[in-house]
Amino acid sequence: MAMLASTKSVAVVKPSRRSVCVKASSWSFDKCYIAVATTAAVAGLSAAPAFADGVKFSNVSDGSKVSSPVHLEFQVEGLAVKPAADGLVSGTGHFHVLIDEPLPEEGEGIPFDASHKHYGKGQNSDDIDLPPGKHTLSLVFANAQHISYGPSFSQKIYIDVSK
Repeated sequence: MAMLASTKSVAVVKPSRRSVCVKASSWSFDKCYIAVATTAAVAGLSAAPAFADGVKFSNVSDGSKVSSPVHLEFQVEGLAVKPAADGLVSGTGHFHVLIDEPLPEEGEGIPFDASHKHYGKGQNSDDIDLPPGKHTLSLVFANAQHISYGPSFSQKIYIDVSK
């Protein structure tokens, strides 16, 4: 818990409950449940997460110029990585990389073919051979049955592979 003082009031910030209590000159407290960004503004702090819940390629970004094989690293926030062999466990799954394919919708199964790479053992990186040219890579998180968590747990980037 952090406490900030000014000349006329005291703000007590409890980030774990995402609440702020303000003690005015009368000894009464008002509780307001607010978003984390507003809490930071009231506290006079600048706080932003590295990225919100979801997935991302942690070593390449949209528009990157790369050479083959392309080394990719995967990251997820808000869910946990578990091998598919562990079965359906709430809040868990594994990564998939789609090459030049559209993103699946939430609840849609991910096919098993050359353009849909599955990382069902819980891997968080890979080296992928790609021919020279422009490619779309999509990182998709799915459950043990390869059912997509949808756009909130997907990232699409465009890369340019050189010879």
